[in-house]
Amino acid sequence: MENKEKLSLKQTINNAWYALSFATSISKSIVVHSFFLWLIGYCEWVFFDGIFMRKIVDALDKGKGFQSIFIFIVVSGLVFCGCAIYSSYVENVVYPLETNRLFGGIYRKMYEKARNVELRCYEDSDFYNRYTMAMDGAEEKITAIIRGVLGTVIGMVSTVVVFWFMYDIDHYAMLFIISPLLGNFLFGNLKNKYEYKRYTEQVPNEKVLNYVSRMMYLPDGAKEIRLSKVFSLMKKQYREATDKNIKVAIKYAFANANLDFWRITFTFTVIFEGVLLYAIYRKQVTGSITLAQLTIMTSLMVAMTWILIRVFENIMEILKNGVFINNFRSFLEYEEVIPENQDGDMPDKEFQSVEFRNVSFSYTDEETIKDLSFVISKGESAALVGHNGAGKTTIIKLMLRLYDPTKGTILYNGKDIREYNLKAYREIFATTFQDFQIFGMTVKDNVLMGRHYENEDEKVIDALKKAGVYERIQKLDKGIDTMMTKEFDEAGIVLSGGETQKVAVARTFIKEAPMKIFDEPSSALDPIAEYDLFKNIIKEGTNHTMLFISHRLSSVKDCHKVFMLEQGRLIEEGTHKTLLDANGKYAEMYKKQAMNYLALENDEEVIL
Repeated sequence: MENKEKLSLKQTINNAWYALSFATSISKSIVVHSFFLWLIGYCEWVFFDGIFMRKIVDALDKGKGFQSIFIFIVVSGLVFCGCAIYSSYVENVVYPLETNRLFGGIYRKMYEKARNVELRCYEDSDFYNRYTMAMDGAEEKITAIIRGVLGTVIGMVSTVVVFWFMYDIDHYAMLFIISPLLGNFLFGNLKNKYEYKRYTEQVPNEKVLNYVSRMMYLPDGAKEIRLSKVFSLMKKQYREATDKNIKVAIKYAFANANLDFWRITFTFTVIFEGVLLYAIYRKQVTGSITLAQLTIMTSLMVAMTWILIRVFENIMEILKNGVFINNFRSFLEYEEVIPENQDGDMPDKEFQSVEFRNVSFSYTDEETIKDLSFVISKGESAALVGHNGAGKTTIIKLMLRLYDPTKGTILYNGKDIREYNLKAYREIFATTFQDFQIFGMTVKDNVLMGRHYENEDEKVIDALKKAGVYERIQKLDKGIDTMMTKEFDEAGIVLSGGETQKVAVARTFIKEAPMKIFDEPSSALDPIAEYDLFKNIIKEGTNHTMLFISHRLSSVKDCHKVFMLEQGRLIEEGTHKTLLDANGKYAEMYKKQAMNYLALENDEEVIL
């Protein structure tokens, strides 16, 4: 989604100041050196065009001795040389080092904030777009804003100084300053607005072009492209997007070319030619200025032009990055609804019960969970079953307090879970979600997930055995120390979907927690592997309270409680046997699945 937010001048100034203050809090050095770099740069322009040239021409005009001129030139040269050395030091030493420090500081704060915001933020497309835009080249944009702010301020001061020099020579010559002002701030600004309009109209097309390009060099769609004719459709998408971009470019081409002509004319041609003709007129016709004044006038006008151009460029840099810094600032200043560092009472590690009491929840206006009530007591194994979209995974997210209920209360050991220290409360649970993530780390690290135990290797191996994947891992050259994925290591292992899921399930087996939760732990497994896994899960339940989601009802036969959900409501509750005897929705679903299994078995017998 393209962010077309427009900021007021006050917001832009506030955001620019925020960026400057933020950067200073991380690296004062980069701000201080940027200030002196701009100061030296503008001082060199002002000194050379307003003082140095005037001094030399005046000395020559008045016939002063060569020695005094030579000494002045040598001293000035030494000063310029020292400034050049300092500038080179800043550009080649300070900026590379401090930019890395700024980079680290920015992303450390960004990652801390990203880690602390609630899960809902990542499912809010507007918030997530702002987050990704805030992350995109943050250090480069903040550095650009620092330079832009300091360059604008010092440039304006330099403009006043040059203005005074010119006014001292000729009051009317100041009228020529209107020319570069019109060129930069009128025509240049209009040109930027037209270019921005062109850019915003091309953004949807660029997304298509980027998507097609990405699909051509990433492995995601490689098999489908080779085994179908989808490539012809992608070529069509690419061609249509390119054609639309060309039409947009043509639409704004004349306006941009016209404005660019007037920008260049007023910024350079009018002032250079005008001042030169005016100065020659004053010198040759009226004789009202000296050769030195003529030289200085033209030199100062050149300096004034370039200073104004730089000031304009710096202002445009600030405006260009204004929306970015607004996103960056709003993200860092966002007040979390469920902050990860929320303090509170420490929960009792002795699990007694978790209870949903009249809980309702909605992601949008429509409720996903509706007036839900149930209790899971110590030592029980419970299962959530139902069709896709019934709200099973949402219940687990609410239990783990990744979300808070819209209505109702969730209780742990009889106390509202919102009153507990959040991190300590979540340690009560060990969880594997269906949409798990495998990281570019070793098998061992992917199981431990940053936790540490005594005899870690033994515990990891035991967890992998329970998950049914250790035999596969054991055959690898490095065993549990093998890198997963090829993200950082060409020798990394890429496991099958089922094997990867088993590694994820091992995370729940290894974690010491009173309650263990498995969300569709066998969705990628064959029936035999599923049977073995659930046998180990049930065995794990002899010492823990268990909750799991399974789309295969044959897996929940041995549970103490089965909760049947439909469209966010609890419609049936009981053991597997009592629910079958009730002959309701659960029994209907179980019988349909059983018939499918029997049909499959009969087909296999016929083939044999």
